[in-house]
Amino acid sequence: MLKFLEQNKSTQTSAFSKLQKEVHIARIEADENYKYLQTLEQYFYKLVDTSLDLPEVSEYFVPIMHTILLIWTYSQHYNTPARLLVLIREICNAIIFQCRQQVDSDKIFGDIKNEAPQDAHSKLTTCMEFCAKFKEAYYDHKAQAKNAWKITPSALFVRLDAFIERC
Repeated sequence: MLKFLEQNKSTQTSAFSKLQKEVHIARIEADENYKYLQTLEQYFYKLVDTSLDLPEVSEYFVPIMHTILLIWTYSQHYNTPARLLVLIREICNAIIFQCRQQVDSDKIFGDIKNEAPQDAHSKLTTCMEFCAKFKEAYYDHKAQAKNAWKITPSALFVRLDAFIERC
């Protein structure tokens, strides 16, 4: 296409050439991002596996955060606060999803109605501990990143904190 534009002395040649270079650079970046993010795939499947109990799922928080730290350290393109923010928020969404499976209002009120408020309390406590374990894993790895992860916690955990508050 570029040769055709050059042969016909088109005024769009330089714009198309610039666009072609930008697309090439973006493709290289996307390929690298895919390569690095694919290392998280196995953990993310576990994170949303509803057949696992919350304590089982929480065992994956440290490996997830360690992998994210490695991606941050070695990736040329996926080490920006904006990309980290999106990734952590998506993990928080998966955590909320898992908790909602445990603290479904019908189950909680069913426990209370069946005179088992200790079961309802236990489920709520388990969810709150589950969320706290993720935040703990995040802060541990943030420290290992030598505070290069400069994102305000309220921006990262806005939905997760609101969910914990409702519990």
